[in-house]
Amino acid sequence: MLGLARPAGLPTMGQEIADFLRFVRRPGLGPRTGARPAGSCLPVDFALGAPWWRILHWAILLWTLNIFVFAPLALSAATALGAEHRLNIHQLPWLTAMVWAPIVEELTFRYALRRPAMVWWFVPLMVAVLVQGPAPASALLGCAALLLILAPRWYRSGHRWQGGWRLSWAARRRYRRWFPVLFHAAAIAFAAVHLFNFRLSTISWVVLPLLVLPQWVTGLVLGWLRVRRGVGAAIGLHAVFNGGPLLLIALVLYFFPELAVQ
Repeated sequence: MLGLARPAGLPTMGQEIADFLRFVRRPGLGPRTGARPAGSCLPVDFALGAPWWRILHWAILLWTLNIFVFAPLALSAATALGAEHRLNIHQLPWLTAMVWAPIVEELTFRYALRRPAMVWWFVPLMVAVLVQGPAPASALLGCAALLLILAPRWYRSGHRWQGGWRLSWAARRRYRRWFPVLFHAAAIAFAAVHLFNFRLSTISWVVLPLLVLPQWVTGLVLGWLRVRRGVGAAIGLHAVFNGGPLLLIALVLYFFPELAVQ
């Protein structure tokens, strides 16, 4: 089947959807999913952790939900708020949407979900990168974040540097207890950041959440993927998910260039 046979140990798509729904109701740091190799080392954590076509299946599911369910609600909210999207269809941000945003946003909002000891220093650093946007300053901060991620690998086990990565047993128990709250807070924060994609003429706190409803639901899926498979899977799905709408816009403008006339 052209390499699309399901690997041993990989759940079916239906099983993964059911697991996601259970996870959203009761988030936890439970077992990894499917054919993901055991271990928490960096190469495993940043690997895709699933066949490429399974990541595509999730992207198609999210696109479908957005088109038929969430997008109409978001469009109604945008109309009510007089919101205008900042996207310039004449200069589609391919690199930002498919490389910069997936990497930076996943590291900012979801990487520390499984590495809570890093929250206090890594998340603020990545927030600074996110605020700077694709700029030389953010590139330097991103390199610093990467070096800090890799730094513990250069020291022997037990070195004091490892304290920036590991929690005590008591702290781990507290983190597990508060993990559901932190998981959902990360998804809400991820969605809220995307409000900056719009120019708002009015603000209604009742309607405002509908504007980023697609990003909230997508953030839940990305968070589940990060916990179950690793941050590499979340980055991969994020990139594919962002690339779909851009590809659709590019194709529409190619075949119907008159639509680009303002």
